[in-house]
Amino acid sequence: MLKSLKHYAQRQQKSLTKRRLLRGTALVLAAVCLALAALRLFPKSTLASHYPKSTAIYAKHGELLRLTLASDGQFRLWAPLQQIPAPLRAAALLYEDRWFYRHPGVNPWALVRAIRSTLTGVGRQGGSTITMQVARQLYRIDSRSYWGKLSQIALALWIELRYGKDEILEAYLNGVSYGGNIVGIGAASRIYFHKPAAELNLIESLTLAVIPQNPARRVPARSALPEALLAARQRLWQSWIAAFPEDRRYANDLDLPLPVYGRSDLTIEAPHLTDLLLQRCPGIETIQSSLDLNVQKSLERSIKHYLAINRDKGIQNAAALLIDTNAMQVRAMVGSADYRNAAIDGQVNGTLAKRSPGSTLKPFVYALALDQGLLHPRTILADLPTAFGPYSPENFDGRFIGPVAVQDALIRSRNVPAVRVSAKLSGPTLYEFLQRAGLAGLRSETHYGLSLALGGGEVTMEELTELYALLINQGMLRRLDYCGKQTDAVPLPLLSSAAAYITLDMLKHNPRPDSKRPDQPDTAWKTGTSWGFRDAWSVGVVGRHVLAVWVGNFDGSKNPALIGGKAAAPLFFSIIDSLRAQRLLNGLNEPIPAFKPATVSQIEVCAASGDLPNRDCPVRALTWFIPGKSPIKTSTLHRAVYLDPQTGGVVCPNTPASRREIVEFWDSEMLRLFEQAGMPRRPPPQLPDCYRDSANLGDAPRIVSPTKGGTYALRLGKPSTLALKANTAASASVYWFANQSFIAKTAASEAYSWLPSHPGDYRISAVDAEGRSASTEIRVELAP
Repeated sequence: MLKSLKHYAQRQQKSLTKRRLLRGTALVLAAVCLALAALRLFPKSTLASHYPKSTAIYAKHGELLRLTLASDGQFRLWAPLQQIPAPLRAAALLYEDRWFYRHPGVNPWALVRAIRSTLTGVGRQGGSTITMQVARQLYRIDSRSYWGKLSQIALALWIELRYGKDEILEAYLNGVSYGGNIVGIGAASRIYFHKPAAELNLIESLTLAVIPQNPARRVPARSALPEALLAARQRLWQSWIAAFPEDRRYANDLDLPLPVYGRSDLTIEAPHLTDLLLQRCPGIETIQSSLDLNVQKSLERSIKHYLAINRDKGIQNAAALLIDTNAMQVRAMVGSADYRNAAIDGQVNGTLAKRSPGSTLKPFVYALALDQGLLHPRTILADLPTAFGPYSPENFDGRFIGPVAVQDALIRSRNVPAVRVSAKLSGPTLYEFLQRAGLAGLRSETHYGLSLALGGGEVTMEELTELYALLINQGMLRRLDYCGKQTDAVPLPLLSSAAAYITLDMLKHNPRPDSKRPDQPDTAWKTGTSWGFRDAWSVGVVGRHVLAVWVGNFDGSKNPALIGGKAAAPLFFSIIDSLRAQRLLNGLNEPIPAFKPATVSQIEVCAASGDLPNRDCPVRALTWFIPGKSPIKTSTLHRAVYLDPQTGGVVCPNTPASRREIVEFWDSEMLRLFEQAGMPRRPPPQLPDCYRDSANLGDAPRIVSPTKGGTYALRLGKPSTLALKANTAASASVYWFANQSFIAKTAASEAYSWLPSHPGDYRISAVDAEGRSASTEIRVELAP
């Protein structure tokens, strides 16, 4: 009995010990698992972050424009594992480490095999796993020594504890050498096959998979693949079809010539733009530019051809910039005629160089004047010798043409009218407008004076294209977006949409230099020539794009051939015609997008005076105007007089046998203008008193509505209008004005619904076609 009890106690003790051992083992395993989980989950940098990388710049449609060296002097273009094709991943594992997903970072059997081969003298045989090769890449281990190999093994185990297999495989494929300083599958596929890794086919994948094992002997050559590479690829192919027998159908593809490229074929496309992107988009490994490579090459060819046929004129350099105004992105940039030509300072980017813009800023003088109620397109300006203090501007041709309409003054680039208008600008002046637009490097306004309208300051081509883009963007200034970071940028309103629309319409009437055909719905453009014939410009809106062209020399040397209309304009239209013929750019063959604002109206005016026509005006024309802003009054230029057939003198109306004739009554200032321009006009005749008595012409208009001295409520949130109505005895038309600002034209006794722009006191005037007027004063108040 005692013996049985003792035996039972021993068994219980063993069972307890066993349970304690199992519990302890479980605790240890749990602790190990927790430690491993902690190592794996503990915050750490990615393997990719340990590798210096190249910067790759791509064109809009994915073409590689430029691949820079990484900080360690290698071409290394990182490709995420999901973008590496499955055949390449499988080939790398099959050739390098087929047990990769099953071992803990070290393959003992491979190590034993390598050691035995080395000791028996059979030859050196690799035993490194993919993880061990990643450890060598990361920690720069010299694994040829025993201590180096042990370090490599230990660090491989450490890497496996902290990172997943897919991340390790991605690091290997992006960190292994493919010959010379070409590192990683991303750079290798781009350099050797001119395609991203994701587009590699099976044969290309097998070819690249065998290079890392012996890159010195297996680097592809342009003429043919080396024998060592072909032999290694054949060995891999045998292993491949053993693992994937369904791919035997590709066997014949191995015998076909495989076109490959080298580092010498790694060119830099659009070098001025890529230089700029590297400066403005720092820290970005992959820059997806907006450049259209086909459009870029077309511009480069056009400039090269243009310079070749004009070299005898001493024209050696040019630059061009083409932008899409919808996205405010660059589609092509040519900074100089030849980036690598030191004789012309080819590496200077002409699109960023400060140059005198010549007359290319004149459209903005007139746009500001439109907004400030100083003129409309048919307003008559004076082109005559004028002194503004010590400043006496002259026209480019040295002549003066006398009276000229605003639109003609702009498209004929008359200097004196532009300066006269610029002198009247206020809030903002042209200088203040350019300041708000962000033009860099402007000196004080007094430094330029009125010469700013004629190119007295300096702008860059980039700034100029942004200014012209605001015309098509309805007066809103938007910056060029190079790095895709300005999608939420708030546009800056610099002009009203009405002024932008009218200015753009005036520029459409500028005829091509090779044709006198105006009214080009797809091109609104302007030229410019700097003082001293140093810069020739042509810039304009083409479809929904803006194209700017500059011809000149970076050293500022003079050349009489550098005239905007003769040097830059032909290149401007040569580029446009070439792009249209090749159909390379969507929107270039389309009319400029229409955006006619509701605040713009069209009215008939007397062509000679630019004012509302009276009944005697013989020639009329349509013009745009901004109701409430544009200065329009009834024309008094033309009047009917009656002449004695015998003496030719003026007689009273209703004189028997008198002859009726329309006479122009120019004032003395305009008569002097015509005479100075070589186009003298006949002075108007002296009129008898009977012409000054308007009784025989009927009464002045009588305003029926609004009521004189009345107060009208303008309700918030509701479109409250006032009825304007006048009766007239001798005129079929009535012109309405509010505080001397033109509102509308109506028929006699026709009511017009007028919406006041703000509360306050108004003087409402009704003027008939004879210039007779009536007025009334009212008050407009805000009502809840």
